[in-house]
Formats: sequence, structure tokens, C-alpha cells
Amino acid sequence: MCSGMALLRNNGELFPERRVIIDAALNSISKSDHGSKVSRRGRRFGRITKHRILRWIILVLALFSIFLTIYGLKKFLQAKLESRFSMPQQDLRGERSLKENSSLYNVENPPKNKRRKHLPCDVGLRQSVGALIEPKNYINFTQFSLDYIDREEKTSQKDFYEPRFGGHPTLEERENSFYVKNQTIHCGFVNGPSGYPNTGFDLDEKDRAYMSSCKVAVSSCIFGSSDFLRRPTNRLISQYSKDNVCFVMFLDDQTLAKLLAEGNHPDERGYIGLWKVVIVENLPYKDMRRTGKVPKFLSHRLFPNSRYSIWLDSKMRLTSDPMLIIEYFLWRRKAEYAISNHYDRHSVWEEVLQNKRLNKFNHAAIDEQFNFYESDGLPRCS
Repeated sequence: MCSGMALLRNNGELFPERRVIIDAALNSISKSDHGSKVSRRGRRFGRITKHRILRWIILVLALFSIFLTIYGLKKFLQAKLESRFSMPQQDLRGERSLKENSSLYNVENPPKNKRRKHLPCDVGLRQSVGALIEPKNYINFTQFSLDYIDREEKTSQKDFYEPRFGGHPTLEERENSFYVKNQTIHCGFVNGPSGYPNTGFDLDEKDRAYMSSCKVAVSSCIFGSSDFLRRPTNRLISQYSKDNVCFVMFLDDQTLAKLLAEGNHPDERGYIGLWKVVIVENLPYKDMRRTGKVPKFLSHRLFPNSRYSIWLDSKMRLTSDPMLIIEYFLWRRKAEYAISNHYDRHSVWEEVLQNKRLNKFNHAAIDEQFNFYESDGLPRCS
């Protein structure tokens, strides 16, 4: 009867015996509540771990996609550049034969990871131009008069005539021009007959007058906006040189437009720093490298009354006084001219091979020109 009474309700309430059992059960549950929380945290931690792993996978995939995109873009640009600067189709046979004879002429490309290190030369310039005195009659040469052809006429009305900057000298005229004697020769700036277009490298008359007044000239050029304008280091140039030396930079309209966009504006006298800007119109050659050889090799035509001239490559900056350079390389050594030795190549043949490697010009034309030099007695050095 007592066990039966434990299951009965009293006015909707359990008997004391049942309450004791339920209280005990609730107490037991409350004591294990920490374990329940631990269980819930464990499940929550598992969910967080899965989210984090998913995020890491997505991040890795995104980085991998970016890498593939950059790599593909790099290959695309490389292929585009190669197709743009690749040699013409007619040069492929010559290039194949060049590769076949690479062991004979040593034309293989040097390893990229073994670049040579070149240290600056030790040049013992004087400290100041104050005590410089130009030597008198130190050059031993034969005096002779030299004149230049400035206009040619057609030899025949039937022949096709194309005005060329250097004119149309015959091989006999070219050979005779090497002898020291009074003569008139082709030397650039040769115009065609009347009615034909000018041969190029046109200068303003004011610039011509300025260059005719120069006694010492430092010149350089930039054509086709192919380089930056590097000004001579002002503080290292003496006031004497600033007053007596002409610093002339030859530019074309394209390069001038680039300089103006970069903020390099000539002043009212046409100067950018120490450089006197001279604009060249009607460039004689489409190849900017070839046009750049005009002021480099024909400075005696551009500065007809100059006693000394210094040519400066546009990739170089003048960091020494030009009069100190003249004293060191000419006066001190009693020399007529000075040419810097190349830091890597020391023969014309090495330069031929390098120009082919870089595809600077048509390979067949390079070979033809060098064969002409060989016929004049230039040895093929290796």
C-alpha cells in the first residue's frame, strides 16, 4: 500500500517521497551542468574549426589564382615583346647559321647570373682650372685645307635620284678622302639638286650662329624620347667653363614634348640647366640610333670654329669640368683625340656579334658593312 501511495497525487501535488526523488534528480543535473556546457562548447568549437579551415582553403585558392594571373600576364607581355622586336623573316637563315657557327666565333649569350662588375677608372684630374695653360704647338700634324660638298647634282636625267644625308660618293672618292691633302669631300649635310627635298637634320639659323661661335663644345643628343635628360653637375663645373664652354643638347620635337610634360621647361634663352637646347627638324633617318650618330661623329661640322669638343652619351652625366678633361686626356699626353675603351668589348667584330644578339639592326646589313671593313684591311679579332 505504501508503494502504491507513492504514485498518487494529493490535490495535484506529488507526495513528499516523489518530491524527494525529483529533487535529487534535479540536484544531480545541476551538478553536471558544467559538463553539459563543456559538451556544448565542444560542439561550438568544432563548428568554428570547420569555418576556419574553409576560410583558409578559400584564401589559399585566391592566392593561387592571383599567382596564375600574374604569371600568365608576364608570359603574355614577354611573348608580345618578343614578337615586336623579333628579327625579320629574312634574317632567320642568317641567325641559324650564326648559331651553328657559335662555337667558332663565340657568339653564345653569356650566362645571365654571371654579370661582370665594372669599377670606375681612376682619372687624375687637376683640382682646379685656375692654373691651366693651353700648350702651344704641341700637336705634330700636316696642315691642309678641307672643304665639304653641300649639294649634289644628278648625273643623268634618266636615273632615279634619292637625296641622301651623306651624299652619293663613289668608291674612288671615298678612298681618296682618307689621304691628307687639300680636297673637297662628302661629309654629311649633302643636299640634293634643286627641287628635291632636303636631306635632313635642319637647324634654326640662330642655333647655327650660336654653335659657330663656340670654341669649346660639349654636346649630346636625345631623339625619339629614348632617354632622360641628365644635367651636368652644376657645382662641379667651374665658372670659367660655364662662361666659355658651349653645352649643347640636340633634341627632336617628340623628346621636347616629353621633357615639357615632365616639367623640364627651357628658360627664355633656351637653356635647361647648363644645356642649350637645339631642336633638330626633319631627322635624316628613321632609326634613332643612326640619327644619333650625326652629332656624335660630325661635331666638326656642327661646331665649325671649335678647337675642342667633347661628346657625352645621353646615358651619362657630366660630373667633371670639361677643361680638366681636355687637359688630362689631350694636353698632358700631347694627343689629338681621346676615345674611351669599351668596358666589355675591344674589337669591331665583338661589337658586330653583340649587335646581332640584341637584334639592333638587320643581320644581313651588319654583315655587309663588316665585310666592307674587312676588304679595307680591318682584321676579324675574337
